Amino acid sequence: MATKNVTFDPDAGVPKGVNLTMYGGSDFEVNLVVNTTSNAAFDLTNYSGSAAMSKSVAVGATLGITSSFTVGFTSAYDGKLKISLGAVNTRATAEGRYVYDVLLKHEVGSGSTVHPLISGNILVVNPVSSAP
Repeated sequence: MATKNVTFDPDAGVPKGVNLTMYGGSDFEVNLVVNTTSNAAFDLTNYSGSAAMSKSVAVGATLGITSSFTVGFTSAYDGKLKISLGAVNTRATAEGRYVYDVLLKHEVGSGSTVHPLISGNILVVNPVSSAP
């Protein structure tokens, strides 16, 4: 399980670039530790998240969402969240390069704002051997 430290500036409107590797047939989990620009824990209370990946076929063209990840806050106050995808879904994902992003929605009063947190490539590698 990978852990990535991410600096989040909601006013910038630009996601942090993070590339990942996913192994087919294995549970996929990435822990994210989100910090402010002054390197303090970003309080994610009143935030919700969504994440998805898509097979990219050319610059600017995609085939739509291939898989949606589960996004869970392990400690919102401390800026900790996890994105995951179960082994059944990773096994069904064809080998290759995908693009993904993680979005955060901040609920304030009766309104909300969506911010990009991270985006990048996911390299999906399928196993050669079977389990012993």
